[in-house]
Amino acid sequence: MRLLTTALWVAGLPAWCGDEQFNGRWNITVPGEQRARAWWLEVNGAGASALGGKFVGAPGGQMDVIEDLAIRNGELRFSFLRRWRGREEPLSRGVWTARLVKGELHGLFTVEGRPPVKWFGKRAPLITDKDDGSWREGQPVALFNGKDLTGWAPIVPGKPLGWEVKDGVLTTAGGANNLTSTQKFWNFALRIEYRVQKGSNSGIGLRGRYEVQIMEDYGRSLSTHSNGSLYSRIIPSANASKPPGEWQTYDLRLVGRQVTVVLNGVKIIDQGEIEGLTAVATDPNEDQPGPITLQGDHGLVEFRQIVLTPLVK
Repeated sequence: MRLLTTALWVAGLPAWCGDEQFNGRWNITVPGEQRARAWWLEVNGAGASALGGKFVGAPGGQMDVIEDLAIRNGELRFSFLRRWRGREEPLSRGVWTARLVKGELHGLFTVEGRPPVKWFGKRAPLITDKDDGSWREGQPVALFNGKDLTGWAPIVPGKPLGWEVKDGVLTTAGGANNLTSTQKFWNFALRIEYRVQKGSNSGIGLRGRYEVQIMEDYGRSLSTHSNGSLYSRIIPSANASKPPGEWQTYDLRLVGRQVTVVLNGVKIIDQGEIEGLTAVATDPNEDQPGPITLQGDHGLVEFRQIVLTPLVK
């Protein structure tokens, strides 16, 4: 009788036993991603009664709270209802599924009318470096020589470059291939001078993972998409933007996961803690040095100074 009772109890266990292994933050590699981007996923409450999550990935770039999230029989599943092919297309549901294989997520993304895309998730690493005053400046590196694109490479295979250098200014009218530096860096300070026109936006990818937004937003209210924000994650403390058509300056500092943003001499993010990848991410290996990336696939943007100073012990 005791054996029978035990068997019935085991059979009645909830399906989420062991599901807690899905909890945490995941950096996602997507071999078939058309824009060569990495994705990011956070799962919390798995194995308990309050399952929740966040996602950065296709087709947009914002960080979305996952409302349709479930784990059944060892499979994670979530979905979003979106326009996948453009603003004029009807809404359809994209579905992500994944299973744990030796501690990693092996997943599939499907949406009606498109071939499925495989994806693979690894746990985001612990990064212990802190901007604690112990870092000193190394030798500055000029990433833009004012003459050509030496030291830069296109990110998206097969897409036209769409950038040119004229009179010492690196510029694109929009719709260009995003650029990545051929050098990679860990902790650093970065000074960039840029200019945007009315209605334009761009972005700067730190280590190829974390986007500091460039946005023409003079005089507007603040959000996670404002000029100087860590895109979709950290809201700046003030709008320090200049009017469109004026040159502006970023002084950026990245140590571990802590980012400081100074826009036109005004500190608008002070050692903000970065939770994970943003939409600009192409390199998901957060515990390794990464490149500087420049976004050119939106509107007109110009750069005339890009100088990086490594920070060392």
